[in-house]
Amino acid sequence: MSEVYVECMVKREGSSLMKLVKMVLIMITVVFAVLGLMRFAYGIPLFIAVLTGVGAYFAGIYAEVEYEYLYLDKELTVDKIFGKTSRKRVATYEMERVEIIAGIKSYKLDDYKNRTVKTFDYSEGDKVQPDKRYVMYYEGNRKIIFSPNEAMLKALYNAAPRKVFIDR
Repeated sequence: MSEVYVECMVKREGSSLMKLVKMVLIMITVVFAVLGLMRFAYGIPLFIAVLTGVGAYFAGIYAEVEYEYLYLDKELTVDKIFGKTSRKRVATYEMERVEIIAGIKSYKLDDYKNRTVKTFDYSEGDKVQPDKRYVMYYEGNRKIIFSPNEAMLKALYNAAPRKVFIDR
């Protein structure tokens, strides 16, 4: 039995809110660090500067998100990578339970438009043109949006040719 292994990394467009929070926390850190070095209020400003500095660090990590898709032996695994330092397994999908995979603007998805399902977005965002995102309906109750590369699409198509539509 031959096993197919394909890996794909996708960088998600950063959240504007998290970038703003990071910048505000950095400014607050600088202000309280300067106040603490001037010896105001017996070290309380330095304590606040340390707390806001730690908050800015974590805001920076969570503002930079990447997704890694891993296809191995009829199983698609999605991992979320925060700030290129920590990894979290998000989901695992078996190809036998997939209903359809098609381009996000494909006419093949017209029959699925009126369903009420949970939507999970593991894509690079919608700002990239042309839109290279794909939609996968899984077990009738989940809609997964992701951005695979050509090798990943070919592997998915070879695993389930009647369920995967590569046309966009």
